[in-house]
Amino acid sequence: MDLAQTDEHLWRAVVRGDGVAFAAIFDRHGDRVWRHAWRLMQHRQDTEDVVAAAFAEAWRRRARVRIVDDSVLPWLLATTTNCARNARRSLRRNQRLIAHIPLGPDAPDTADVAADRFERLDATSAVAAALRELSQTDARLVSLVLLEEIPLADAARAIGVSYGAAKTRIHRAKQRLRGHLEAAGIDDLEGVPA
Repeated sequence: MDLAQTDEHLWRAVVRGDGVAFAAIFDRHGDRVWRHAWRLMQHRQDTEDVVAAAFAEAWRRRARVRIVDDSVLPWLLATTTNCARNARRSLRRNQRLIAHIPLGPDAPDTADVAADRFERLDATSAVAAALRELSQTDARLVSLVLLEEIPLADAARAIGVSYGAAKTRIHRAKQRLRGHLEAAGIDDLEGVPA
């Protein structure tokens, strides 16, 4: 496989079922997708699970993946955000389930064990917590534009909204993010441009 090929050329081969082309896409974008998933999950195993789910979804939906400016990366990042949200919902469900398991006489409280893990995930990133408060579309847009520095027009196309709608959504999302971060006691808001 010629690594100098563009994502669009590689993705055409992926759509035809070419696993080597898919591996080339993974090699090209896997690290960036992993870093994005890490920012959202803050736990190594959960991050790896999210990355695997995002690439599995890319393979499963390969005929419907949007290429933006000859790159599959915006679609992968938006999908990673969705997979991370699903993973967090699963963690919360597991936490509730574990809380209802009967304990032995000397066993630690399983709800405390689960809550400790969940608190560690949440405490490591005020931004990730603030992102979870946004709508799915807004979180995807913020992830692409503010965290991954994808141009707004490209991010809008990647998630399927007009540029004007994206501009309005990103402005409102930034205001909500600022409010959440200020409420969390984060004074340095350089990461969230005005």
